[in-house]
Amino acid sequence: MLILPGSPALSAFRKEKLLEALPQAEALSARFVHFVELSPTEGDAGLDERERQVLDSLLEYGPSLEDAAVEESGSETFVVVPRPGTVSPWSSKATDICHNAGLAKVARVERGIEYRLKLNGPADRGELMAALHDRMVEAVLDRLEDAEVLFTHHRPRPLTSVDVIGGGREALATANDELGLALAEDEIDYLAERFTALGRNPSDAELMMFAQANSEHCRHKIFNADWTIDGQEQDLSLFAMIRNTYKHASEGVLSAYSDNAAVVAGPVADRFYPDPGNAGYPCEYRYRNEPVHMLMKVETHNHPTAIAPRPGAATGAGGEIRDEGATGRGGKPKAGLTGFSVSNLCIPGFRQPWEDDYGRPGRIASPLDIMIDGPLGGAAFNNEFGRPNLCGYFRTLEIQAPGVAGDERRGYHKPIMIAGGLGNVRDGDVHKKPIPPGAKIIVIGGPAMLIGLGGGAASSMASGESDEALDFASVQRDNPEIERRVQEVIDRCWALGEHNPIVSIHDVGAGGLSNALPELVHDHDRGAKLSLRAIPSAEPGMSPVEIWCNEAQERYVLAVLPEDLERFEALCERERAPFAVLGEATEAEHLEVADDHFGDAPVDLPMDLLFGKPPKMQRAYDREDFERQPFTTEGIELKDAIERVMRLPTVASKNFLITIGDRSVTGLVHRDQMVGPWQVPVADCAVTATGYNQRTGEAMAMGERTPVALVNAAASGRMAVAETLTNLAGAHIGSLGQIRLSANWMAAAGHPGEDQALFETVKAVGMELCPKLGIAIPVGKDSLSMRTLWQEKGIDKSVVAPLSLIVSGFANVTDIGLTATPQLKTGLDSELLLIDLGRGKNRLAGSALAQVFGKVGDVAPDLDDADDLIAFFEVTQRLLAEERLLAYHDRSDGGLFTTLAEMAFAGRTGVDIVLDNIAGDGPEAVAALFAEEAGAVIQVRAADVQAVRQRYQDAGLGGCVHSVGTVNDEDVVRLRLGGAVLRERPRWGLQRLWSETSYRIQALRDNPDCARQEFESIADSNDPGLNVRLTFDMSEDVASPFINTGARPKVAILREQGVNGHMEMAAAFDRAGFSAMDVHMSDLLAGRVSLDDMKGLVACGGFSYGDVLGAGEGWAKSILYNPGLRDAFNRFFFREDTFSLGVCNGCQMLSNLKDLIPGAEHWPHFVRNLSEQFEARTSLVEIQDSPSVLLRDMAGTRLPIAVAHGEGRAEISDQDLNRNIEQRLLALRYVDSLGNPAEQYPANPNGSAQGVTGFTSRDGRATIMMPHPERVFRVLQNSWIPDDWRRFENGPWYRLFANARRWVG
Repeated sequence: MLILPGSPALSAFRKEKLLEALPQAEALSARFVHFVELSPTEGDAGLDERERQVLDSLLEYGPSLEDAAVEESGSETFVVVPRPGTVSPWSSKATDICHNAGLAKVARVERGIEYRLKLNGPADRGELMAALHDRMVEAVLDRLEDAEVLFTHHRPRPLTSVDVIGGGREALATANDELGLALAEDEIDYLAERFTALGRNPSDAELMMFAQANSEHCRHKIFNADWTIDGQEQDLSLFAMIRNTYKHASEGVLSAYSDNAAVVAGPVADRFYPDPGNAGYPCEYRYRNEPVHMLMKVETHNHPTAIAPRPGAATGAGGEIRDEGATGRGGKPKAGLTGFSVSNLCIPGFRQPWEDDYGRPGRIASPLDIMIDGPLGGAAFNNEFGRPNLCGYFRTLEIQAPGVAGDERRGYHKPIMIAGGLGNVRDGDVHKKPIPPGAKIIVIGGPAMLIGLGGGAASSMASGESDEALDFASVQRDNPEIERRVQEVIDRCWALGEHNPIVSIHDVGAGGLSNALPELVHDHDRGAKLSLRAIPSAEPGMSPVEIWCNEAQERYVLAVLPEDLERFEALCERERAPFAVLGEATEAEHLEVADDHFGDAPVDLPMDLLFGKPPKMQRAYDREDFERQPFTTEGIELKDAIERVMRLPTVASKNFLITIGDRSVTGLVHRDQMVGPWQVPVADCAVTATGYNQRTGEAMAMGERTPVALVNAAASGRMAVAETLTNLAGAHIGSLGQIRLSANWMAAAGHPGEDQALFETVKAVGMELCPKLGIAIPVGKDSLSMRTLWQEKGIDKSVVAPLSLIVSGFANVTDIGLTATPQLKTGLDSELLLIDLGRGKNRLAGSALAQVFGKVGDVAPDLDDADDLIAFFEVTQRLLAEERLLAYHDRSDGGLFTTLAEMAFAGRTGVDIVLDNIAGDGPEAVAALFAEEAGAVIQVRAADVQAVRQRYQDAGLGGCVHSVGTVNDEDVVRLRLGGAVLRERPRWGLQRLWSETSYRIQALRDNPDCARQEFESIADSNDPGLNVRLTFDMSEDVASPFINTGARPKVAILREQGVNGHMEMAAAFDRAGFSAMDVHMSDLLAGRVSLDDMKGLVACGGFSYGDVLGAGEGWAKSILYNPGLRDAFNRFFFREDTFSLGVCNGCQMLSNLKDLIPGAEHWPHFVRNLSEQFEARTSLVEIQDSPSVLLRDMAGTRLPIAVAHGEGRAEISDQDLNRNIEQRLLALRYVDSLGNPAEQYPANPNGSAQGVTGFTSRDGRATIMMPHPERVFRVLQNSWIPDDWRRFENGPWYRLFANARRWVG
């Protein structure tokens, strides 16, 4: 093992934060250390001098940091490394770079951090270790040399069996406890009976496989159970009641309940992808006019997120993405959503009046830690995979509440982590094909690793019921970059149309291969003969049960016909997606998994044993009720109510959750969470475009009202559906029947009163409301162990979640350009109208207002009449089509006051709120302002008010429409009743109040200086926000004369493994008249493609090699250290008839090739953002006067642009920066809203000096930039636009691509 020191591991502020957490330490230093294992076959002689130089160069990366080392003598050393027995995602990608740079002798590179602490006195080493590492995924060693344990290779451990023949049922019961199988009593009986009949003992692999396949997590036993209520047998199961919605609204639903995701019919549109054709490589991107069907899925990952928030949430997102990719014969994920429910945050120094410290078990993370680390994990996976996350929710709830068992603690110590999204699938690939005998059974993706063992069973237990060692075993690790590689293979397969080699595909999730492979063949009434040792494995010492049942992520299983295998292998090799043929499908429905190493079969059983039905679950309860806790607004001061509600995380700004997630990747995003010129996170729904030429699209939104379930569970379900629909009403969908819902059900099944709550809510939604609305629920998920149990000082404690229905709605959109937002429009006469579907009842139980005063309440809001919702939706949709709605915002958490305040924030304007039409006195005013009845507020031109009122009145909603105020130009939010002013506050002061919770979390998580700058900027009432200054005519297409010639010069759309921004880049160049060619680095390495044939080369955005070894640096070094590639790129750059562009990751990469690019020697190196966070923003840039051929005639233009990067800070000396400016090589810089070079965050999102963010070469043929022009070349792709752009198709950034075509000639 080689030990190679690296750069400092902590920035100054990170070190400062760590020292605050270590009062025993007076000084510390932290540096990365690399541990290199050499291949036993290749590395006996060690590395030669050249190889060592290459390795040293590869391991020199990242920002230049100063860090005074703490002397070894007199200090304590802690070496933090990945948990032995696992391979970190960093290692997987760094090792790939080494191999692609020609270092075949390197078997594996791993990274740790060496901490040295100078202590100010005696200290407990265990306490210090706890602050330095995450015990779930890391270990602490005493010495660097001890890292040898990372590379320990054990001999394969043998199979074990359970002696059922000798020990009978008791032997199985013991194994159930020891292995954490979570088998029910009847399942133990079933297995004892079946294996006794077979006359043999089961292996541990067979038992674990059965436990996973038949866990509540996988089999949904409670939803399929027979129910008896008050002694009366019920006709329908819970699942049957959900399916009832499909029976009433099946039109357009192409697949429901039978695959990894539901599919509904979509419009015919131009779909864009590399056309495989018959001409070999490279493939040209082309449009195909075909049906673009929509798929949808929403998952939960609650237990893994509770015990290890970052990897738990990351693998939750990754697992749901795999569900979409494995739909039919291959789907394409498109846009994501996420959600979190946790208990009280108790932010240090910011504890709120309703929060107290009830405690929690040590094995689960605190709510604050979950909300710091969990969202980072989910966002990072989406970012790296290349899926924009566009909507979500965040709720905190922890309260003492009455129930049928008396007062008890209710909340989310076991959190909810929701991951969902929508995608597309081709018409011919909606359904899987039957798998014939002899079909090859393949696993593709990452290797088997000893992680996530027993996760399905663990997720089926209440937190605290399983053994702590089993919690460790169920921790998972994420590697989104390899999942992206597999998705590229899937995309190449479905692009082949009728020649798609995938017969059937399944994701690998709970239970690992032991669940996925049997399901793959069982769905087609087949068996399989498989080889255990053919499964790719990173740990040769694993036992058969560990190889077969581990939940290593980023894997799929699929069936391919023998005659298609060679073509499939070629696609995998091109994308560098690891795969293995494990065996083949058999006619006989028998599963055999042979182990060539030990000469036995860990699995050898009939499929009906695995999938045969043990006795069906029976559930029964007698209806019970309890006395509710009253809540009244008497005595509540309006000032106090406003301050408390606006700080409740459920209501407060979600900015800290949103800016960490890429919201522009794909170039198909129309509406993300951020609204208006000031980018305020208040959007009701997400909207995407069907394709790059279309105005049709898709919308999705969420709804949940879980606190209401503490009073009236059925009402909480109806209100969740209503909130989803009022969120979606701002997009032009047409009719309610076009909406389909996912229902995710969480409950503490078996807890007093909770089975009743679950049954009544499912019945209310599935049998009554959705059939009445004509809406189907074709997909969903349940997680029914939502309670946390522990002991503290000998006292039994528990926290039980309320019945929690999280609804996600999906719909096709007829015209994405008609979408309304909450941004109030100023400069015209208008009125604000409330459409109150609660019809004045203002019921407060379960509201934010009740919660912040420590109460639940007794009368819950409800959707009393579904016809009101139907009428509301139909009228609102017609008004959207007629463009009569200036602004739209639904009413939900925080009530009417929050709705109006958020609209004011988005428009950065004042509002006069007039309560005369909805309240009589002070207490009524508080209720009217904070009741969370269904409804919405619309802004309407004064001239349209009467006509709009009439529309709602004609639909039977005359009594629901009330004038509630107008916009004012004083930037003040003012509340009036009966002529008196009840409360008045500057808009910016209210917005700071609403933003402070987000700021506090952001300051704990990121660079606190950056967080503070963003928070303080809210008070600047003179900030004009995003704005535009054009120095050219955006309606002119300078490429048009050249497009009309019919000549289409070739441009290489270059990608490396992990790049994810190539589709939108190709679409932009295609529109400008180029033949956009799909070129993978593997094509260049293999000689399939030559750059000599290209006029342009574009390095695209994404996460090449997951950004390990420096963003873009690994990609660049794989070129620099390969003589053939280095020469090919050098020749291309020196040809005077070529141009090159690098964007984001491609910018980072090309900047590292500056020695090969003429006139680029003074370009900067790009390193970690100053915030030390991924930044996704719509930023303002100004185009500088430079020789760039791509920015010709654009100098002086100021434009918004999409930004999405974690490492965009230009590291450059003052001398080199000045030289770039003097030589006019600075092409682009961030500016503030007044046009000054941006130095403050977030106008400058990465901290680059003078806001620099784009450069060009001396002759202008090479241009690099961190922002993404390719994601905003259409007007409809922009998060905000001036009103006068609406008549155009192409946005101003299209000019960059048109300039390239003009230059080529």
